[in-house]
Amino acid sequence: MATPLDLRQAFGHFGTGVAIIGFHDRENRPLGLTINSFASVSLEPALLSWCLANESQLYDDVAAVSRFSVNILAADQVDLSNRMAGSGSHELGADEIEDVIDSAPALKGALAHFDCYVHHKIEAGDHLLLIGGIDGVRYCTKQRAPLIYFRGAYTGLAESAGK
Repeated sequence: MATPLDLRQAFGHFGTGVAIIGFHDRENRPLGLTINSFASVSLEPALLSWCLANESQLYDDVAAVSRFSVNILAADQVDLSNRMAGSGSHELGADEIEDVIDSAPALKGALAHFDCYVHHKIEAGDHLLLIGGIDGVRYCTKQRAPLIYFRGAYTGLAESAGK
């Protein structure tokens, strides 16, 4: 049987994009949380999913939200990603927020924003799986590199990829 460490190492071989979940806590402060568990679920109806560890310091705040945004990060947003991934404050500054889409903060410089309502929450092992219904979407039309996470570190795309 695989140990949790073995699983973490094996899962780490799947390169993923990086996103920040934007939401307001119960005191209406804009907060952000870095994730790499984002996935599209359905186009009709428009649904996406992401996971939150049960031991996350933001678990209670996230479990109470009815709306959130998913902000897909660009390669130049490593510092923001690191700050929203660590322990400590997850409060987003006014200078980091482009605007508020239906009460969920949209981040400046993100490659794409999804404005979501909580469609479903599922307790799944040591995580909470959130399925979001998508009310709105915006995306960058400029050619910019995404922030990618692979084997426990940020990385870039290979120059020859997609050619």
